[in-house]
Amino acid sequence: MISFKQAKDMFKMQRDAKRVKKELKNIHVEAEAQGVKVIVAADQEIVGIEIAPDVPHDQIGPRLKDALNRAMKKVQVISAEKMQPIMEGMGMGTGQ
Repeated sequence: MISFKQAKDMFKMQRDAKRVKKELKNIHVEAEAQGVKVIVAADQEIVGIEIAPDVPHDQIGPRLKDALNRAMKKVQVISAEKMQPIMEGMGMGTGQ
């Protein structure tokens, strides 16, 4: 059976996780690959894509993929850093 304290702690962690999720929406990361720029929010939503007019049509796909991968790696790091205190509170520390 769950004690009152455990339920209260779980509620606090849920509230903290929701707060962090809202914060992540407002953190934007840019990454560029030879004329293709992407902007990704730290909650892993794509905010924008810009393609320079001089980028060859056949190079848009590979450059876009490269820029998106770079941006996603950056936001994963940011997200993990923001969620670390919550995970530690749940007894799921990162081991660092």
